[in-house]
Amino acid sequence: MPLSLNDWLTRLESLHPKAIEMGLDRVSQVADRLGIRFDCPVITVGGTNGKGSTCAMLEAMLLQGGYRIGLYTSPHLLQFNERARINGELASDEALCANFEVVEAARQDVSLTYFEFTTLAILNYFADAGLDAVILEVGLGGRLDAVNLIDPDVAIVTSVDLDHQDYLGDTREKIGFEKAGIFRAGRTAICSDPSPPQALLDHAAAVGADLWLFGRDFNYSGDRQQWNYGGRQQRRNALAYPSLRGANQLLNASAALAALEALRERLPLGAQEVRSGLVMVELPGRFQVLPGRPAVILDVAHNPHAAATLSQNLDQMGFHAYTHAVFGAMADKDITGILAQLVDRIDHWYLTDLPLPRAASAAALAELLSQAGVRPSTVPGAERSVQCFATPAEAYAAARGRATENDRIAVFGSFVTVAGVMAVR
Repeated sequence: MPLSLNDWLTRLESLHPKAIEMGLDRVSQVADRLGIRFDCPVITVGGTNGKGSTCAMLEAMLLQGGYRIGLYTSPHLLQFNERARINGELASDEALCANFEVVEAARQDVSLTYFEFTTLAILNYFADAGLDAVILEVGLGGRLDAVNLIDPDVAIVTSVDLDHQDYLGDTREKIGFEKAGIFRAGRTAICSDPSPPQALLDHAAAVGADLWLFGRDFNYSGDRQQWNYGGRQQRRNALAYPSLRGANQLLNASAALAALEALRERLPLGAQEVRSGLVMVELPGRFQVLPGRPAVILDVAHNPHAAATLSQNLDQMGFHAYTHAVFGAMADKDITGILAQLVDRIDHWYLTDLPLPRAASAAALAELLSQAGVRPSTVPGAERSVQCFATPAEAYAAARGRATENDRIAVFGSFVTVAGVMAVR
């Protein structure tokens, strides 16, 4: 009997001895056997934060232009199929399984990680789909990420900050060098970080990439009603604000428009298509405010840089009597740095275990909160409290039970935390 998608995914989790093994040698060997290539423009998007939003905006605008688009993102929230979309539609189980079988036959004795195997399968799926453009989100870093086996026509680095330090280095300079690994000689390289590391600038120059910098080669301006994009040779005026909420979304939108400017001869796009795409773009879990009261905010923020943005976005929401937080995180993250950005914004904490071996326990999170000056208390009426739960669903239920309609609940810390709440709403 053919394997189901769940059977395949379970099998792939144990195919390689390490969950993450950086490097392109093994994955490139299998890619060569598969003969994966694209005749259409490819846009690769990397960065510490903002990758998903930038990819979603690119997809939405190009779809409004009538183009047939393939979008690869990771990780997923509720189902693996979210990682591969063609024309906005999730890949079917059948399509994914068929391409898994192709990769399995081609890899022979080459051992691949879960991410490498699934990346190859989705790239192979896209290569046979007759696409007008492909958008690829980098999984980890850039230089040694499996996505980087494809040479992009445009490469975007959205931001550079500390995350995945065990793999990428412990400074912005080291991480910037890794992110810049997606740049290619003679092709457009875009960086929307307002303060790019010197290592990124140096690498772009060393490989001969055509580097576009925010503030020098493209920018934005605007007021409360609309905003304008200005690039090297193109301006777009009277644009609608992106439907994605958050303080950094105009930076992400500007990078997306810079990419479209660089590709304007191959992928021309009119003003109305750009406006409609920005208005219609959707991306679950990125400062997603759910309808109803109390306000519920879903945000996959899982590093200090993203937590600082979440804190800023919470400040801009207006008055709420109390803020409740459902928080779960991976132990290898800078949890202390995350908490430092939000500890003064949260009144009641609902800490949760997560169903992964590398997750920090709720008890460990409570200890870190205590070190940050937040002492556990469950006394009714207490101004601040900390409670621990076994699952995100239980933590969220407790927050809903205590929050009034004038409060808000922020769910953050990991894709797994957000997914655990989304699954029960």
